[in-house]
Amino acid sequence: MIPAQFDYHAPRSLDEAIALLRQHEGAKVLAGGQSLIPAMRFRLAQPEVLIDINGIAQLEYIKERSGYLALGALTRETALEESPLIAERYALLLDTAKVVADPLVRQRATVGGNLAHADPANDHPATMLAYGAQVVARGPAGERVIEIDQFFTGLFESALGPQEILTEIRIPQPGPGSGGAYLKIERKVGDYAVTGVAVQLTLTGNVCKNIRIGLTNVNPTPMRALEAEARLTGQTLTDDALEAAGRLAAAACSPSADLRGSEEYKRDLTRVVMKRAVRLAQSRVKGTN
Repeated sequence: MIPAQFDYHAPRSLDEAIALLRQHEGAKVLAGGQSLIPAMRFRLAQPEVLIDINGIAQLEYIKERSGYLALGALTRETALEESPLIAERYALLLDTAKVVADPLVRQRATVGGNLAHADPANDHPATMLAYGAQVVARGPAGERVIEIDQFFTGLFESALGPQEILTEIRIPQPGPGSGGAYLKIERKVGDYAVTGVAVQLTLTGNVCKNIRIGLTNVNPTPMRALEAEARLTGQTLTDDALEAAGRLAAAACSPSADLRGSEEYKRDLTRVVMKRAVRLAQSRVKGTN
């Protein structure tokens, strides 16, 4: 199929893009387009106006600022994969970038687009929840910062206003004793996850000082495994503690049965993958992986 008819605009600045959003109610912003374009081809999305922001060069960067890593919304997945800074300091983010779809998609796919789409099956929502990231949005009223825990409001719905553009993602710089990991189970390369688990933790000796756990594609909205986090915080990461936390994560999620498996299978797989992801994050703190 081919998309329905639409008008196309390619602004060269953020101000121009925001002005176009104000002018055209219901317009869609095109970043990487790896979700929007297929939806338009099958006419699941039929925007009358498309605003392509790829010409706004100021939205593509990877840099550390005071206390956080700043990612421009148009940063490509391949840029994350190839960044020495990401490889050295942000293992969870590197894990995630490597398993987004396939190499061809990663050439065009953007971090900002992945988040703004607010698809619980996408990989970055769980990762940013695990990091405790912030999202920066800009609109007619200026710039505002949105905590990631308040960003995802429903299935394919976010806290972005209709005239706002996601411009930046901010990830807190990991402190001493910190480690992270993302593990994803998929039927084949490029498929949506059966389940995925993102973990970012901090250890003091053998005790888990704090931990955040994000889950992929096992809930109608991107989610944290809050009960599992509470079970592990302040505890030594024994096998029994991880098993108890894994069961709490499995009970908290709400997967849908499909060709990838039943609800029971996805819950139990989440339990297993969560334990593995915590162990991998722990090993990275200790420098064994």
